[in-house]
Amino acid sequence: MPDFSFESNALAPVCGVDEVGRGPWAGPVTAAAVILDPSAIPEGLNDSKKLTAARREALFDAILATSRVGIAECSVGEIDRLNILQASLLAMRRAVAQLNVNPSMILVDGLRIPDGLPCPAQAIVRGDSRSLSIAAASIIAKVTRDRQMVALSQQFPGYAWETNMGYGTKAHVSGLQTLGVTQHHRRSFRPIHNMLRKDSDISA
Repeated sequence: MPDFSFESNALAPVCGVDEVGRGPWAGPVTAAAVILDPSAIPEGLNDSKKLTAARREALFDAILATSRVGIAECSVGEIDRLNILQASLLAMRRAVAQLNVNPSMILVDGLRIPDGLPCPAQAIVRGDSRSLSIAAASIIAKVTRDRQMVALSQQFPGYAWETNMGYGTKAHVSGLQTLGVTQHHRRSFRPIHNMLRKDSDISA
């Protein structure tokens, strides 16, 4: 379980940052930055992937009620232009910029630290399972993105985004074969790129 040791070893306020949505074929990449109140940390914080959807929703509300939170994304167009890694780092930097206070330290999930952060930062591998602040950020980012994909699924039915969140499931592939590529698909991703190239070859 994550704990508060990384935060306790740094000068307050400490911000945790995480992103979700690097792997899907559709939709934005979303990042969150969270500064927890040490006196009011919601119980049960953990890596968002290890929580049920209902538990994530409850913790989402609890985090917003007790913490400073910044949320940001990079669009499909930015992902295609920059590549998914650079778009993920940019979304993280934007999330930190959305905070209403400058942190003294930023804890970033993963191996890479975004450029241009306003203070020192530490990259923590598997940080969402080790740091409470990063775990909180992972929950905020995932719930935010999941809600967006559910909303998009209502506008673009047939791809099962309400359940696969844009990942390349069989239902998503079936939707692409039947309905084609939307403006919310990442055209730089190989499956989408290959489908568009195949369609182009057929029409040529």
